[in-house]
Amino acid sequence: MAIMNFGGVQEEVITRDEFSLERAKEILKDEVIAVLGYGVQGPGQSMNMRDNGFQVIIGQRQGSKSYARAIKDGWVPGETLFDLEEAARRGTVIQYLLSDAGQKSFYPTLLPYLTKGKTLYFSHGFSITYKELTGIIPPDDIDVVLAAPKGSGLSVRRNFLEGSGINSSFAVFQDASGHARDKALALGIAIGSGFLFPTTFKNEVYSDLTGERGILLGALAGVMEAQYNELRKHGHSPSEAFNETVEELTQSLIRLVGEKGMDWMYANCSTTAQRGALDWKGKFQKAVEPVFADLYRSVADGTEARIVLDRNSQSDYREKLDAELKEMGDSEMWQAGKQVRNLRPENWNKQA
Repeated sequence: MAIMNFGGVQEEVITRDEFSLERAKEILKDEVIAVLGYGVQGPGQSMNMRDNGFQVIIGQRQGSKSYARAIKDGWVPGETLFDLEEAARRGTVIQYLLSDAGQKSFYPTLLPYLTKGKTLYFSHGFSITYKELTGIIPPDDIDVVLAAPKGSGLSVRRNFLEGSGINSSFAVFQDASGHARDKALALGIAIGSGFLFPTTFKNEVYSDLTGERGILLGALAGVMEAQYNELRKHGHSPSEAFNETVEELTQSLIRLVGEKGMDWMYANCSTTAQRGALDWKGKFQKAVEPVFADLYRSVADGTEARIVLDRNSQSDYREKLDAELKEMGDSEMWQAGKQVRNLRPENWNKQA
């Protein structure tokens, strides 16, 4: 365990040097890890654990696209790939990686398989934090833990293959065995985390829902569209507006931020950009603070959870989602983006 100082605030961080893969293997040596769900997080986490030498099986609905994908990824029906119920029966650690709505729907079926001594694992605090809405109340005689990668399932796998790992949070909701913390950390290391930091189920879901709706996805798309549209109003071409709004951010500046931080990125751009950014940063902050306050309240009072469970449980959810995503993809900004991406040097040979 390392104690890190973040601007005067001390936090605990666990690295792979301090909690080794070998230690994780020792803790989980007798466990059969059943990954239920092969959608967003399931593939990356399960393949990383398999490559790390853990006993892993997959539970997925037969006939689904994800079931076919699991076979393509090397999981063998009847050996390491089963339907959801059979995997739950066989597993001693149940990694519950269905969608939030899917977790609510399947839980009555899962419950009989959550027998004494098992471990129920989440990568999101949603179902436990909003248990009044989901009905997910685990039996008292099992461990309930969380390891939540701070990135997409694709990043979990990609970072693992590159050797860097991904940052993850971990938490214990219920410690029936007296060893739940060690299990949570071992599973976090098993899935390929570079380091882990402690949280609670509640804090994980509050920060996650706020981040997804805010700077990570919702706010990012919204401010991009606002700037792009403003440039287009004043006669800037689609390619110019897209390059100044998206391409320079994703291909240059955000990489500098990721490398050493925002202050370092500021220090390595033009003096004109520095001055303008410093002058306008506070104005943008004040403009969006009320929006973030409303967003956090909506997360904390359960409004966002109710919306998710209602919308994502509808029979035509996928069709409606596809229509919304198509509308975004068909917009001028993202059509311009397709053309601009085709002009990147790495795509030149593909066009030849």
